Amino acid sequence: MTGPDRTPGPQDTPGPGPMPDTGLERWRLLLGSAAERHTGPPSPAAAGRDAALDWLYGRDPDLARRGVRRSGTTPRTGGDGPSALTTIDWLDDIHRLFPKETVERLERDAVERYAIQEIVTDPAVLERVEPSPTLLRAVLRTKHLMNPEVLRLARRIVESVVAQLLARLRPEVRRALHGNRSHRPSRIPLARDFDFRRTVRANLAHYQPAERRLLIERAHFRSRSQRRMTQWQLILLVDQSGSMAGSVIHSAVTAACLWGLPGLKTHLVAFDTQVVDLTAEVTDPVELLMRVQLGGGTDIARAVQYAAGLVENPRRTIVALVTDFYEGGDPYRLVRTVRALVEQGSTVLGLAALDEDADPYYDRQLAGRLADAGAHVGAMTPGHLAEFVAERLGR
Repeated sequence: MTGPDRTPGPQDTPGPGPMPDTGLERWRLLLGSAAERHTGPPSPAAAGRDAALDWLYGRDPDLARRGVRRSGTTPRTGGDGPSALTTIDWLDDIHRLFPKETVERLERDAVERYAIQEIVTDPAVLERVEPSPTLLRAVLRTKHLMNPEVLRLARRIVESVVAQLLARLRPEVRRALHGNRSHRPSRIPLARDFDFRRTVRANLAHYQPAERRLLIERAHFRSRSQRRMTQWQLILLVDQSGSMAGSVIHSAVTAACLWGLPGLKTHLVAFDTQVVDLTAEVTDPVELLMRVQLGGGTDIARAVQYAAGLVENPRRTIVALVTDFYEGGDPYRLVRTVRALVEQGSTVLGLAALDEDADPYYDRQLAGRLADAGAHVGAMTPGHLAEFVAERLGR
């Protein structure tokens, strides 16, 4: 059997309505209308799903290059052009025909794979669309194209997704930092700080069964949270290039979660070829993200040099550089500056990704040079970054 290629995944996910009754109908949905002479026509519900999938995946230019004919089940305006179905109609259809997980996949492909920007630039569409991280990234990439009315509607997506991220990440970040300091030992023998359990465990060898008595050779004490803790700095440097959209979002939310914690002074700096200090906006991550401009060139060396100027106490400073390491500036200057920061005692993190997937895409050659200069290079989730910071603060 021959038929149009389909992107695997969404068409095989059960929807809320009736699904194909036979394996042949599933093959028909997978292979397209050319397979109908072998499988028979689809049911009305399956035909609706097929039309919705064809509206999106039928526009793939790779199909024409390979001589694959489109299914033709969706009404057309004529020839081999796009479907007469509007973006609003398509959104209504997929929300009716598919479960939430599949809808999210279809919307992600529409925005990121086929650049159907009406989803985030058309007011009528924005009023209907369900906020998601995919749509937030799309808003950040296209907001410079929006008029004030569209921007106001798009802000709803930003506010909703940021609120979801804050609700999920704030407890994780706070738990990592607060849990680090609660049971540190103390050499000051104050009765109120006596650590009963640790003392018992450490002296079990001196237990006298006959007398049912435990001899304490060495008592242990716990330190209390210091009212005046040693101040640390965390300087988050975030690359604004288009590929870093997810990391920009999570950097803004992570900075908001860390802001105001005792003993930690947080800075947030965004950069492309210029450097913009956004620290004053950290308490409002929505407003901060609306100010970010994704895309453009990248001068990482300039950003790291700016961070070096913010350092107050090198041995109490963490510089977290969030970037794909594709340097448009001077790589030699970048390596020299990172080496100088490390040599004076600062901790430098080079994060190729800071998001929930921690799936990095980066220039491995330059990243390797920074690692040789003393930087810790990798990818982290926001929770892992909080744990790393907490471990340093606990020293």
